[in-house]
Amino acid sequence: MRNALSVGKKEIRQMLRDRRTLLILLFVPAFFLLVYGYALNWDLRHIQLGIEDRDRSVTSRALISSFLNSGYFDLVADVRSSADITRLMDRGEVRAVLVIPAGLSHDIQAGKTVPVQVLLNGDNANTATTVMAYALTILQNESMRYRLAVGVATPTAVTVEPRVWYNPQLRSALFLIPGLIAYIVMITSVVSTALSIVREKERGTMEQVRMAPIDAMSFVLGKTIPYFVVSLASAIGIVLVAMLLFGLPMRGSWLLLLLTMSLYLVGALGLGLLISSLAETQQVAFQLALLASFLPTLMLSGFIFPIASMPAVLRGITYFVPARYFLIALRGIVLKGVGLSILWEPLATLALYSALMLILASARLRRQWS
Repeated sequence: MRNALSVGKKEIRQMLRDRRTLLILLFVPAFFLLVYGYALNWDLRHIQLGIEDRDRSVTSRALISSFLNSGYFDLVADVRSSADITRLMDRGEVRAVLVIPAGLSHDIQAGKTVPVQVLLNGDNANTATTVMAYALTILQNESMRYRLAVGVATPTAVTVEPRVWYNPQLRSALFLIPGLIAYIVMITSVVSTALSIVREKERGTMEQVRMAPIDAMSFVLGKTIPYFVVSLASAIGIVLVAMLLFGLPMRGSWLLLLLTMSLYLVGALGLGLLISSLAETQQVAFQLALLASFLPTLMLSGFIFPIASMPAVLRGITYFVPARYFLIALRGIVLKGVGLSILWEPLATLALYSALMLILASARLRRQWS
């Protein structure tokens, strides 16, 4: 352990002199969080709406007002014909067109069911699905209000009263921010440590380390400890910034959050050291680090794309991605407030992964020293 602390002190002095490493560990995570946190947002606002009002009545104007007052839609075009709709859709000037039929007010007063058409621009399927959900919700609310106003009972025997747990406003930020934390922490930790041993090789100091009375595991631990402390402080800072800027809640235990982050960081740092032992130049180490951390964390962790919708082969691969388990634990702690009794499986998997990475890095270095 004394040898590991000696290596750690040496690494801290080297880290303080290496401004690039400090930039990666401290400032890059905050920059990524700000950029991705504001750029990645699935909550749509200012949806371009065209209106074709064939009724021109008080009722139709009230229906239009319900769309505009919802905060989701902006009126950009008063449509007069089907040709106008085609032109606006082709140019991408509208995302949706509300078509109100003639006789709307009269039929509603008579208690009849009136079909109101919503035309959607489907060139972006995700956006179209969200816009359709907004429009249906507004129309359903207006339909209920009309029936109550004219004294007509609802024709359905069962009504739905949805209640959303953990994220009542369905804010996409509360889903994306934990994934951003996993993504940023993984990339910065792996890249920073992946360059550490390669730097020793390029400067020729690795031969001196091999001659020193120190074993491979002590060397790996000494390399890991300084980066772990700085990375953990950076990760906590990311969480605090996310709470301040994006309203990320903290419903669980801070102690459990620190444990989860520590296990995830140790695994990431171990992966970086393993990559560093394999590469001979910093350029190769950097590329390998991005390949091993960027793609799996972004694509196969459940950060953006649901794992359940992936093909069976890819679902099997996700079991080897540590960010998958980190996201389960992180979302459970900050959004649901669950404890260790619920999260012991993902935490045990992260602990196993961390130990495996450190052992593999030590074995690889031991083979090079022999």
